Amino acid sequence: MRNEKISIGLLSVLMSCCLAGSAWAFNESPMLQEQVKAGKLPPVEQRLPEKPTVVNAVEVGQYGGNWQRAYKGPGDRWGPTKLMEERVVKWHMGADGKLSLVPGYVESYSVSEDSRTFTFTLLKGLKWSDGHPVTTEDVQFWYNDVFLNKDLLASIDQTLAPGGKPMKLEVVDDRTFKVSFEDPYVYFLEILAKDSTGEPSLDRPSFLFPKHYLKQFNNKYASKDELDAAVKKFGVEKWQDLWGSKGAATAWWQNPDLPVITAWKIETPAPSDVVTMVRNPYYYAVDQAGNQLPYIDRISHRLFSEQEAFNLMIVQGQIDMQMRYVEPQDYTFYKENETKGDYKVYRWNQAQTWSLVPNLNVKDEVLRGLYDNSDFRQALSIAIDRDTVNELLFTGLAEARQASPVTGSPNYSEELETHWAEFDPDKANQLLDGIGLDKKDNDGYRLRPDGKRLSIVVEMQHANGPKTMEIVADNFKQIGVELLPRLIDRTQWDASRDNNEFQMQWYPFDRLSVVAADPRIMMGNDSYANQYYIWYSTKGASGIEPPADHPIRKIFESWDAAAKAPTREAADAALNQLIDTFVKQGWVIGIVGESPAIAIAKNDFKNMRDGLIEDDITRGIGLGGTQQMWMKP
Repeated sequence: MRNEKISIGLLSVLMSCCLAGSAWAFNESPMLQEQVKAGKLPPVEQRLPEKPTVVNAVEVGQYGGNWQRAYKGPGDRWGPTKLMEERVVKWHMGADGKLSLVPGYVESYSVSEDSRTFTFTLLKGLKWSDGHPVTTEDVQFWYNDVFLNKDLLASIDQTLAPGGKPMKLEVVDDRTFKVSFEDPYVYFLEILAKDSTGEPSLDRPSFLFPKHYLKQFNNKYASKDELDAAVKKFGVEKWQDLWGSKGAATAWWQNPDLPVITAWKIETPAPSDVVTMVRNPYYYAVDQAGNQLPYIDRISHRLFSEQEAFNLMIVQGQIDMQMRYVEPQDYTFYKENETKGDYKVYRWNQAQTWSLVPNLNVKDEVLRGLYDNSDFRQALSIAIDRDTVNELLFTGLAEARQASPVTGSPNYSEELETHWAEFDPDKANQLLDGIGLDKKDNDGYRLRPDGKRLSIVVEMQHANGPKTMEIVADNFKQIGVELLPRLIDRTQWDASRDNNEFQMQWYPFDRLSVVAADPRIMMGNDSYANQYYIWYSTKGASGIEPPADHPIRKIFESWDAAAKAPTREAADAALNQLIDTFVKQGWVIGIVGESPAIAIAKNDFKNMRDGLIEDDITRGIGLGGTQQMWMKP
C-alpha cells in the first residue's frame, strides 16, 4: 500500500494567485493571431485579464494540434467536461504528492476566522468566451435568479445549505463578493473545488452564470411567450428543460452559443460521430512565459460503443491521450502494444473501490427487507472471493478491500478497509440459515420468505462488469443466491437509479480520497439509498422517509454535525463517525480497489503527469492540468 498522506492546504487568511505582471508581453495561438489580423478578435492583451492567472506548465509548450480521444455518446458528457472544468478554487497536486487548493478565476479569496464568511475577488478584466465582461452581476444572477429560483431548483443541495440554511450572498463591488453561512462551515472550500455550486449546469463554474445570455431563458426576465419560443427552438417540453447538466441551453456540451470561461468550448455538439471542442480565445490563464493557454487548438471525441473497438483505436494511434475507458484489466494489452501504437502507458492512483451497490429503497418489499438485515449484507460480502477477482480481472494490480477511504486519505482506516472483506462462504451460509433463509429449490437456490427464488438483478455499464459478475455469480451460487447480471448503457443505468428501478448496480464507488469534499455518495445520494437521501436533502418534501430506527439517520446526523462544527477538529470527528457508520453497516459491498487509473498518451503528447490521484473529487483527468498539455508538431 502507499503510505503517503494527502494534506489539504487551506488558509484562513488571504490567499493570492501567482499573477503575471501587466507589463508582460503575452503570446497567443497562431489560429487566434489570424483572427486578430482579420479584425474578428481584439489583441490578446485586451482579451486576457489585467493580471492573468499563471499556470506553471511542466514545460513551456507549443501551440496547435487536434487532441483526438473517444466518447460513448450524448450521455458521456462528464468525460469531456472534466477536461475543462473551472472552479473558483481548484485542487492541485504538487511534486510531493500532497493535495492543496489554489485559486481559479479569482485574484484572491479569504476565509473569516469563524469560518462563516468567504470573500472572493474576480480577476480584473475576466471575460466570457464571447468577450463579454464577467462581473458580480453574473454572481447576483446565479444567486437570485437561479439558486433561489424555486421554479428552477425545487430544493437546494444540503452541501450549499448546511442544516437547511442556504448560503447568503453580499456583493461588495463589481469584482468582490462574499458568501456566508449562519454556522461555521469549515469544509466549504473543499466542496467548491469538487462540485462547485452544483446544478443547474454541467461544467459548474462556481457562482457564475452569464446573465447577458441566459436571462433570455429565465422566467425572472423573459415573458411566457419568449420562454415558449425558446422551448420550441430547442425542442424541449418546458422552459425548465433548458437548464441543468442536460439542459439544452445551459449544458456547454449541447449549446455552442453558451458563453463559458473554460479553456475550450463546444464546436460540434453531441450527438455526432465526432464531437469537437475549440479553444476559448478569452481564456484567463497563461503559462510561466506569458503564453495564453490552452496550447491545444481543438479536441475531437470520436464515437465508439465496444471496448474492443476503443482498444483498437489506441493501438492504431487514433487516440492522442485518454484515461476514461482505458481499463486496468487491459493493462497488459496496452503495455504490449506501446511500441506499435507509439504511446506510453501512465499510471495514476484511483481513489475508488469497485463495488456491488444494493438499493435499500428497492420497490420489491421482500428484497428490501433482506437488504435491511445486517446478517444478509454481511453474508453477501464475505461470500465473494476478492483475490480471484483481482487476479483474473485486474491482473493483480488492485487489492481486495471494502468501500472505504483509500490509503493516503486523511480518513483512511485499516480496520474499515478490511471490514467484511474476508472470503468465508461457510460463515455466509450460516448467516443466511440463521435469518430463516434455509429452504431451497431444486436448483439449490434459497427461497425468499414469500416462496420465490432468491434472485438479485445486478445492472452494469462498465466493460469489466460481465466477466467480474461471472465470478461473483458463481460465489453467490455457493451460498444459494442467484445473481442475474444485466449489461445496459449509461443512459439506462442513470434512469434506473433516478427512477428507483434497480435492485443492485456494479460500479466504482469513488470520492474516497478527500471525503469531506463530497460526503453525499456515502450518505446514499445517487447510490445505495438515493430516495432516503432525497428525503433528507428536501426536508421530507420528496423521496422516501427512512424508518425511525434506521441507522442511516446516524449518517445524516453526523453530516449535520460536521457541517456546523466550530473547528476542523470537531468537523473531522463527526465526519469520521459518518464514515465509520457507513462502512460498518456494509450498505455497499466493496470488492477490489486502489487499482491504478491507466492512461495512454502518444509519445508526441507532452506535459502529461504520472502518479496523480484519480478521483471524482479531484475532477479526474482535470487534476493533470489539461490546458497546459501540448502536442509536438
